[in-house]
Amino acid sequence: MSSDPVIFGGASGFWGDSAIAFPQLLRAERINYIVFDFLAEVTMSILARARAANDALGYATDFVSQIAPYLPELARRRIRLISNAGGVNPAACAEAIRREIERQGLSLRVGLVEGDGVLDQLDALRAEGVREMFSDREMPASPLSANAYLGAMPVAAALEGGADIVVTGRCVDSALVLGACVKEFGWAPDDWDRLAAGSLAGHLIECGAQASGGLFTDWEQTGDWADIGYPIAEIGSDGSCVLTKAAGTGGLVSVGTAAEQLVYEIGDPASYLLPDVCCDFTGVRLEQAGPDRVCVDGARGRPPGDRYKVSMTYEDGYRLGAIWTIIGHDARRKAAKVAEAVLRRVDGMLATRGLDPFTATDVEILGSEESYGANARCDDAREVLLKIAASHPRKEALSMFLREFTSAGTSMAPGFTGLGGHRPKPMPMVRLFSCLIDKGRLSPRALVDGKEIAIPTAPNAALTPAPVVDAPPPLPDAAADATVTVPLRSLAFGRSGDKGDNANIGIIARDFAVLPYLWAQLSPEMVGKTFAHYAPTKVERFFLPGPGAINFLLHDCLGGGGTASLRNDPQGKGFAQILLDTPITLPRELLAS
Repeated sequence: MSSDPVIFGGASGFWGDSAIAFPQLLRAERINYIVFDFLAEVTMSILARARAANDALGYATDFVSQIAPYLPELARRRIRLISNAGGVNPAACAEAIRREIERQGLSLRVGLVEGDGVLDQLDALRAEGVREMFSDREMPASPLSANAYLGAMPVAAALEGGADIVVTGRCVDSALVLGACVKEFGWAPDDWDRLAAGSLAGHLIECGAQASGGLFTDWEQTGDWADIGYPIAEIGSDGSCVLTKAAGTGGLVSVGTAAEQLVYEIGDPASYLLPDVCCDFTGVRLEQAGPDRVCVDGARGRPPGDRYKVSMTYEDGYRLGAIWTIIGHDARRKAAKVAEAVLRRVDGMLATRGLDPFTATDVEILGSEESYGANARCDDAREVLLKIAASHPRKEALSMFLREFTSAGTSMAPGFTGLGGHRPKPMPMVRLFSCLIDKGRLSPRALVDGKEIAIPTAPNAALTPAPVVDAPPPLPDAAADATVTVPLRSLAFGRSGDKGDNANIGIIARDFAVLPYLWAQLSPEMVGKTFAHYAPTKVERFFLPGPGAINFLLHDCLGGGGTASLRNDPQGKGFAQILLDTPITLPRELLAS
């Protein structure tokens, strides 16, 4: 059991993250664990198709090739790796790593976590009437993948069994870090506050460089992006941590960068539900402890209940999108006329051939601020990108659409151009179905070189309601001539992301004194109106008094989200930037301070 801080590096935020991260973290002076997060919902569907074609595949093969050159150094320095690179075939991934270790004549031990798949239970779940947890839809007929989000305890067991490298399938991103904390510090499965704290540390580094300067509101302060530092968390036995990065790298670790990652892709911050613990992040404290060092503590936890979240992916026809440039006077109006003509032409062709109309279409004139809706300020752009996307059950309908859109290059607007030689192809449209199942349905297993290791279990305890969080105090009276109106970005940081078809926008005050003014003016109604062109069905608002933040959850506003969306911004990445242009009125004296 460790009494010293345990040092974690976050080397990957998604499948395809930069190759600079792993060797950079290995150069750090002290490091105990390096974690790699590879899996998103669409990744699971890609891996499922790969395994269907070849039983030996279904995992992130580049994880093996990425770590292979460094295995001797890992063995020498006793640095452990944990990754969910196993995808839908973690056993095959573990075996591939084992073969590489043997080829190099090393003695590293490989741990495997499996048991997250639920494809074999679909008939039973369907008979029980299991429905989508957000939209109440029926289960899809033929999912490509169906996996429960496992927690940290199987990871802890594999490490306790002596694994140097642990490979999991579908696992909560932050559980890769939490599992190592449980092993190193001996945390009990019902030590809710520490489990929440370890989950927070994992959440901070699970998205790679997003915690160390990537996507930061004040991007000009973030140094050299070519060698941006990937995040390092120094975690203590009480769960508190210091967020930092390797010395001499670009990027930035500040209260602002940490706070933006804290609010990233969460809903109710008082009930961030994970398999091991229900986290309350509303009281988290962030303190700058030196250059590129931020102290983080204050997470609280409570029992998570008795259900796992399951994500299924399934194909729903095909989609295709194409982008062309239109240059010159009235570029926006020319683009709009091209889009209308192309879609009307193809509609007629589909009808003539007896084909159904498009399932959906989406037109965006990029460069004209359409993302801003009624708040757009650019009507006279002289150069725009016209994006048209469509979905249909049959590929040939989309091929017809692409041909007719391309034909506009000689038959429609002047100034129609673009980079040639790379026409897109119809791709399967993959949708997400999320539901909850009893934990008792699954039997996760942890193995080290084939030997099964017992997994610690938490006592059954019901999920309890979220604590009540008081709103900021009401505004004091102020004379109109003593106030000033400024853009929200001068008062706050912002970060946005997605969960399926929902988007969240986290707004963090630069100064706690302005929070009452932000709360009063950034109402759910005002935010809903700002994004009315995306038609959210509901806007929820949550307060985080610890970091001085407000989180908004916009429901059903991403056109299906992920690869089910035809949008140019299917994950709501630009939503915070849009909201940060909101004018906020406050006393002039607060701005001066």
